[in-house]
Amino acid sequence: MPAIVVLSGAGLSAESGLGTFRDTSGLWARYDLRDVATPEGFARNPQLVHDFYNARRANALASEPNAAHRALARLEAALGLEMYCVTQNIDPLLEQAGMRRVVHMHGQLMRMQCAGCGHRWDAPASTRADDPCPACNGPHTRPDVVWFGEIPYYMDEIAEALESCAVFVSIGTSGSVYPAAGFVQIAREAGAHTVELNLEASETASQFDELRQGPASAVVAQWVEEILSAHRDTNPV
Repeated sequence: MPAIVVLSGAGLSAESGLGTFRDTSGLWARYDLRDVATPEGFARNPQLVHDFYNARRANALASEPNAAHRALARLEAALGLEMYCVTQNIDPLLEQAGMRRVVHMHGQLMRMQCAGCGHRWDAPASTRADDPCPACNGPHTRPDVVWFGEIPYYMDEIAEALESCAVFVSIGTSGSVYPAAGFVQIAREAGAHTVELNLEASETASQFDELRQGPASAVVAQWVEEILSAHRDTNPV
C-alpha cells in the first residue's frame, strides 16, 4: 500500500493557465455551471456542453506542465508504488510531466464516453452532440468527466489508499467539494500525517497537521525536494 497519498486540485494547474470554476474571469465565468457541468444541463442543451468542453480541451492542449507537475513526477519516479496520486483535475498535465499512474476521480478531458452503452475512447480535438459512439453507433456521446450530482470514479480504491497511508498531502484544493474534501478526515483517522499545500487556506485547513501557503510551483517543489532528500537518506545508493 502507498506510503504517501497525494490529492491535487485546480490550484495545481492554475499556473499553467487552466482556470478554476471559482475564477471571476476566463472560460468558467462565461458559463453557468448548471448548464455545462450537470447531467440536467447536458439533457437540456448537449451541444452547449460539447462547445464548452471543446474550449476547455483547446485550452489544455495549449498549456504545459508547471514546476509543481514536474516535481510530483520526480517524486513518483523515486517512490514508485509508495506514492498514490489522485486528482480532481481532468487535464492531462500530470501525465505530460511524466507521471505514469494518475487516478482521475473526476474523469479526463481527453476522453469521451457513450451515455448509452458505456464505451469510452480518446477524444478528438472537437466533438458534437450528434457524434456517434464508435461501439454502438448511438448518438449518446458525452465527455468522460464527472459532473455535479454524479459519483466520482475509483472511490473504493481511493478509500483503501487513504486508510493505509502514512502521509496525506492535499495540493491546490478548496476543501469545499465532497467527497474529496473529506479525504483528510479519513487519513487522519487512519493515523496519517496530513499536509496542505495551497495558495491560501482551504475550507478544511484546520484539519491538517501542517499548512504551507504559496504558489504550487514553489511550495510543491520545495515539499517534494524535502521528501526526496529524506528518501535518499534512508535509501542510499
